[in-house]
Amino acid sequence: MPSRLAAKVVNHEVNKAGLVDILGDTNHINTQGEEQQKLDIYAHKIFIQTLTNRNIVCGIASEEEEHFIRVNSMDKKNQNKYDVLIDPLDGSSNIDVNVSVGTIFSIYRRMTPLGTPVIEADFLQAGDQQVAAGYVIYGTSTMLVYTTGNGVNGFTLNPALGTFYLSHPNMSYPKNGSIYAINEGNYIHFPLGVKNYIKYCQMESEDRPYTSRYIGSLVSDYHRNMIKGGIYLYPETAKNPSGKLRLLYECNPMAFIAEQAGGKAINGEKRIMSIKPTSLHQRVAFYCGSRKMVEELADFILKNP
Repeated sequence: MPSRLAAKVVNHEVNKAGLVDILGDTNHINTQGEEQQKLDIYAHKIFIQTLTNRNIVCGIASEEEEHFIRVNSMDKKNQNKYDVLIDPLDGSSNIDVNVSVGTIFSIYRRMTPLGTPVIEADFLQAGDQQVAAGYVIYGTSTMLVYTTGNGVNGFTLNPALGTFYLSHPNMSYPKNGSIYAINEGNYIHFPLGVKNYIKYCQMESEDRPYTSRYIGSLVSDYHRNMIKGGIYLYPETAKNPSGKLRLLYECNPMAFIAEQAGGKAINGEKRIMSIKPTSLHQRVAFYCGSRKMVEELADFILKNP
């Protein structure tokens, strides 16, 4: 599991926002074509440093790096078994307005033989090959939500002791919900099926209209929906015809957690975790949440692709 120590260090820095010079951008564009925030770089460095020192990690891919990083243990060269893919600080642009942000990660077994260097193919595995995934949410409390393929559990950090305690055992999505989360400011650019689904969410009926809630931080929107029941939507648009969220660093780990919690995650046409990645920074459309809501959306997309 990615270092809990790194999460504690990042949490400490996040909680100092406004007191020290860690807010704002760096005037540097990352490999995604996006302006990096100071905390993006800080979180990236902390997680890389701590993961590099783990004797089980053989490679790391980060949303903030164009290329993957090989990790060789000091005493057992190329004997480490696991690859880590990570979004070090999701939603970092919200830090300066005191909105919850998070870290997202997934873990795979390497495909290449022990004793050889890892290669890009080790990271380009479909999501259903994940052995673990999780996220850390830095909010009113700091929580680690984690799965190894046997359900989902949440651990809350006790800041006085610096220890994570099991606080949310056997987390699960309600089968249905009443919240939809999407940036409706881009409505004009959405596919017709998604537009029609939004209209459906807004129609008056026995159990609707649904409530619109959008924070703009994937971890925050996702965490709320898993607890209360809802759906998160990030469609493709004319500007981002393949979608905007990263398959490896955001969608696959969140999809793994969702399925383990009884939810569902699709790209509109197929299950997220069945998609075979073709590049480290591949983007996809992402729809995730309570099973019934995702299935309703899929029907709308099927009728109006």
